[in-house]
Amino acid sequence: MNNACAVVVMGVSGCGKTSVAEGLAASLGAAFIEGDSLHPAVNVDKMSHGIALTDEDRWPWLDTVGRAMADVLAGNGSVVVSCSALKKAYRDRLRSSAGGKLAFVFLKGSRELLMSRMAAREGHFMPVSLLDSQLATLEDPSCEAGVVTVDIDASIDAIVASALDGLSR
Repeated sequence: MNNACAVVVMGVSGCGKTSVAEGLAASLGAAFIEGDSLHPAVNVDKMSHGIALTDEDRWPWLDTVGRAMADVLAGNGSVVVSCSALKKAYRDRLRSSAGGKLAFVFLKGSRELLMSRMAAREGHFMPVSLLDSQLATLEDPSCEAGVVTVDIDASIDAIVASALDGLSR
């Protein structure tokens, strides 16, 4: 990354957003922001009780994520953010609020693989029961400009390497 830019590592729960985003940030010398940490308490409470978020729940959160990216970019820094960004409208909102160069890395995997990863996690607020609602909400971004799609059926290091390769093109 020669110029300041932002990368959003996106996908449904269990795809490895945090691990991949941390790996990308380290490789790129960029700041890392865990998008889930920016959710208001009411959103976390809803999800932890198995209640899917609505668009109205997500807009303020997406604006907060976008502002966090814009703040880093304004200081000429680069940033990698983990954020589900499931719908095109969410990605467009992030593109707009980030105010700078923004790329997405879409982590794509089968329902079975995602389910097994979610079931193996401990202490995460997102229950396995919400995976199907996330998959139903997901609008595949693979054909959008500035999106790198990476299959998650690999090691974290291999996924990060594929993402870096895609971002460099």
